[in-house]
Amino acid sequence: MNNMNSPARLGAFLKARRAQLTPQECGLPDAGSGRRVAGLRREEVARLAAISVDYYTRLEQGRVRASAPVLATLTCALRLDEDQQSYLYELAGRSDDRPRRRRPAQRLRPAMRRLLDQLTHTPALVLGERLDILAWNQAAVALYTDFSAVPPDRRNYVYLLFSDPAVRGMHRNWEHDARDALAALRMEAAADPDDPHLARLVGELIVQAPDFGTWWAEHRVVTAAYGTKQYRHPLVGDLTLDCDTWASPDGSGQRLMVLTAEPGSASHDALRILTSWTAQQPARNTAKRRTA
Repeated sequence: MNNMNSPARLGAFLKARRAQLTPQECGLPDAGSGRRVAGLRREEVARLAAISVDYYTRLEQGRVRASAPVLATLTCALRLDEDQQSYLYELAGRSDDRPRRRRPAQRLRPAMRRLLDQLTHTPALVLGERLDILAWNQAAVALYTDFSAVPPDRRNYVYLLFSDPAVRGMHRNWEHDARDALAALRMEAAADPDDPHLARLVGELIVQAPDFGTWWAEHRVVTAAYGTKQYRHPLVGDLTLDCDTWASPDGSGQRLMVLTAEPGSASHDALRILTSWTAQQPARNTAKRRTA
């Protein structure tokens, strides 16, 4: 075996790297002065990477070979720069598995844009790979948030659900909705486990949102394309909306997510009031119709 690729050298690097990090740097609570090890503990690294402590321990001890998906999450958990990432993959004997190719930017289908524009009182989003938010209509802005003010690399449905206080707070059944969204993201990971953008997204959420790391480790998946969502909007109060998602037939992976209310219901009336009020804001009416 090439000594450069030995599991023992990989384990030594992992141990040295976690010793260089502090809990504060990784968004973990500080346990105070009673820590007996420099840097992060093994269990803390395992939690950040959404793997078992036993598996991570065996990695450090050189008793198991790291898979490409695990290496991708470790690069985020251990805050590795480009050079350190290259070194990690080389030590693991997986330099060929390291993602180098940037995917082309996701391009919104014109037909999806037309559908959004025609849904004037119906909140709708176009979701792409990794549940990235590619486009939205004015009604979705009225319901959720000003997506045009969100940095393009943060326009992701799961990211906003876990990290944006306003979006998170409006979900009356947040845990249910968040777990379903995470399970849908898990399906994306299964389809392309070496996607560097997905690895970065998962790594950031594991660090920023403890619930995400816990639920990600459960490996739950879901493909449900419909359901009911309960919202509490600051302007119109409680809303009960049916959520339906349709996949584009062209194989692009783009999905149209539409939220509707039963005609004659209080939620239907409240949604009409909300979207009509927003439409009367002329300065905002066109600015929110951008795409990523």
